[in-house]
Amino acid sequence: MSTNNLTDPVIEKERRFESFSGVILAIFAALLAVTNLGGSKFDSDKIIGTNEKTNVYAWYQSKSLKQDMLENQRDLIGIFIKGNYIQQDKLSSLNSMLAPINSRIESYSKEKRELLLGSKAVGKENWVQEKNGEYGKIIGALEWEKTIQRLGQAGGKFDIAVLFLELCLVIGAISLVMHNERLRIIFIAAMITLGLIGMLYGIQGFILAISS
Repeated sequence: MSTNNLTDPVIEKERRFESFSGVILAIFAALLAVTNLGGSKFDSDKIIGTNEKTNVYAWYQSKSLKQDMLENQRDLIGIFIKGNYIQQDKLSSLNSMLAPINSRIESYSKEKRELLLGSKAVGKENWVQEKNGEYGKIIGALEWEKTIQRLGQAGGKFDIAVLFLELCLVIGAISLVMHNERLRIIFIAAMITLGLIGMLYGIQGFILAISS
């Protein structure tokens, strides 16, 4: 009877320790799962953003080529007019060609600006480029670059968060098999510290990833 009275508090203390460690481990394991999920999701968003930026730049280059062709055509007409290579009765026909060419060149310039900066940046009065039949839907190449850079920074935060959370779980698991009370306390403290650091980096990653 006396033996049971002596051992019961020890057993109860062991159970309390295991329950406490188990709950903390479960919380940090859940945080690790969420952080991994967020990191994977925003890493996919980064890949999508990179592809979108490439597409917008290709679109921009296409407009530049067309604008260059029109500018060359305009300059060639100007040379013919100024050089008196054309009969006087034909000059009016050449001059009439310049107005629509200049108009289209100006239009290409506005389209390129919207593709580079985005519809939001140029303002509604400068929306000239359609996307899927709608105006004001262009996300500019520079906007995509900023998004990709931000998601890259967020990815770095997620990587650090995962590292600390994984270390936290390893230290926590080790603490469960220890019998020395002092070492247990040290490992529990280390587990909580590493877990909190990982959690903070994870929060920073999410804030960076969702900020506009």
